Amino acid sequence: MSTDKTTSWAYCEAYATGDESAYRARERSLALRLDPVTPATAALLTVLAASSRPATVVEVGTGAGVSGLSLLRGMPSNSVLTTIDTDIRALRAARDTFREAGFETKRTRTISGAASLVLPRLTENSYDMVFLDADLANTAEYVIEGARLLRRGGMLIVNDALHQDRVSQPAHRDEDTVIMRDVVRTLRGEDRLASTLLPTGTGVLLAVRR
Repeated sequence: MSTDKTTSWAYCEAYATGDESAYRARERSLALRLDPVTPATAALLTVLAASSRPATVVEVGTGAGVSGLSLLRGMPSNSVLTTIDTDIRALRAARDTFREAGFETKRTRTISGAASLVLPRLTENSYDMVFLDADLANTAEYVIEGARLLRRGGMLIVNDALHQDRVSQPAHRDEDTVIMRDVVRTLRGEDRLASTLLPTGTGVLLAVRR
């Protein structure tokens, strides 16, 4: 049996579909020179939100709203997404994305600011899901804060966990790769969390608070 999974991974990435709202959000991302989650990662976010039915979700790294839109589409109709970004233009684009997709403004809370300053102000044990997709340099800090925010049974999701396939290759020792490699190793050894690593997109790390 072949061990080369390249074709299967490409097939899985191409399996996801999008609609006009998602397409427009990706256009906004391109215009702002932002890298949104891949279509397969977006589909995964929707499935995870639909299966866990979170009432409260925190997102770090709003972008133009591609990932936020994916989360909202899986979340219950009375749930709220809190999304954090330092880029005012991105937050404005995300609001347009959410509005065009038909989500009421009360369903989202956009916060302008550095996540390192915003996350510590959020209430401990009060969120059902935390999605991290921001600057890699501070990911370790965001993971600690994200785990603090989760209720028991809550889910932590870290995007780009394989960092362009560098994490799995020891020869890559650049700073961002080392940081993400340490995050993956730390979560695997954390007794309070049950975790797994998926190759979807650029890698997705999932951890559930016990």
